Amino acid sequence: MPPFDAFLSEIRKAARLSDRPAPTVTGSGTLPSAYAVTDLAAASIAAAGEAIAELIAARHDAAPAVDVDRRLASFWYKSSLRPDGWELPAPWDSVAGDYATKDGWIRLHTNAPHHRIAALKALGIPDTAETERADVAAAVAKWNAAELEGAVIPAGGCAGELRSSAAWAAHPQGKAVAQEPLLYRETFSGPSPANWEVSRARPLDGIRVLDLTRVLAGPTATRFLAGYGADVLRIDPPADLWVEALAEEMTLGKRSAILDLRKGADRQRLKQLIAEADVMVHGYRGDALDGLGLGASVRRSLNPGLVDVALCAYGWTGPWAGRRGFDSIVQMSSGIAETGMRRYGKDKPTPLPVQALDYATGFIVATAAISGIAERVRNGDGSAFRTSLARTAVLLEGQKQNTDGPQFSPETETDLAPDIEETHWGPARRLASALTVSRVPVSWDFPAGPIGTSEPVWQNL
Repeated sequence: MPPFDAFLSEIRKAARLSDRPAPTVTGSGTLPSAYAVTDLAAASIAAAGEAIAELIAARHDAAPAVDVDRRLASFWYKSSLRPDGWELPAPWDSVAGDYATKDGWIRLHTNAPHHRIAALKALGIPDTAETERADVAAAVAKWNAAELEGAVIPAGGCAGELRSSAAWAAHPQGKAVAQEPLLYRETFSGPSPANWEVSRARPLDGIRVLDLTRVLAGPTATRFLAGYGADVLRIDPPADLWVEALAEEMTLGKRSAILDLRKGADRQRLKQLIAEADVMVHGYRGDALDGLGLGASVRRSLNPGLVDVALCAYGWTGPWAGRRGFDSIVQMSSGIAETGMRRYGKDKPTPLPVQALDYATGFIVATAAISGIAERVRNGDGSAFRTSLARTAVLLEGQKQNTDGPQFSPETETDLAPDIEETHWGPARRLASALTVSRVPVSWDFPAGPIGTSEPVWQNL
């Protein structure tokens, strides 16, 4: 089976989408990679489009046609915003990246201040404005990779040793994730079927989506939902807990409010938001919500019809369930970066050309959420889904490519949406949508902006 068809088939099955004629795929070219990344990009976006089509069919009988452009899909997997007269901020902290150890390689993820502090503390390096990569490299070179990973993680940091695919397959966590479904799903008896209109032109209009995710997979999902009309309320922690990266990508179409969940009043406000939400997407580690008194049973008692979608880095079972992780770290752990290194004859880790685990997981999460919304329309049932970056890596691992296909033609003006987006940072253009759902335009009500500019309330109650 061709990679696109294989990816789409597995995502459809996981989300319980109906078997329907394959979407029309346009565009030519392939991202250079040891894996079929372009096919994954096109298939994951197509699946989310098919979920929109099925939701419309649940209310209006006929499902609209779905088309996807593989070239634009690949571009969206890298970045979507094109600034006009200003520059995007650097996406990485100054010391984040890959470092040679005594016996291999390790990646340190230090974008979050507390992750940077933890990594530098484990290395015995002071965290100052003068700390440079050369200082970190010299310190890392004195460690074995596994030992350093084992020092950074318990300190509250985020790191990943370079492993081969074979080593990951033999690792207890690799074995555990390989046994997990792409989407774990439960359904719950809820109230009567939702009376949402499900407009053909704006199918998610009026749907309230609570977004408790950071970067990059969860916000990709909720950005997609916002593009089809959902009221997405993003809840961020205070600035002393997290500094947002890629806000110009991740806040499109959303309102953002600050809640400090260390405070009882803010936890109570979040409970009220959950009770009033239709969908909740969250990326908290393991039992973090349980520790805040917001575990699964509490959320379900607050809102029996809730569509509850959770994602994490390393999976929900096994010894690393709940471990901190990001796309670039999971690529190191799961063998993806090592496979790329061997495929291209490099002397250092060679990751995917884009953060495909994040983006693919994001569109899979969006597909799950819309599938859950359709269940509410049909019979009123609530639902819960779980997935992970590591499980998406399993999906990708099955589709390697031994040769690079033709390169994409360079981006042109026709690849951009016509409207100017007046972001907080300045005017910009977005890429045109890679997805076409017949007679269902995609648009966002809010431009990208900073976090914390809204009140933690729903717009329409």
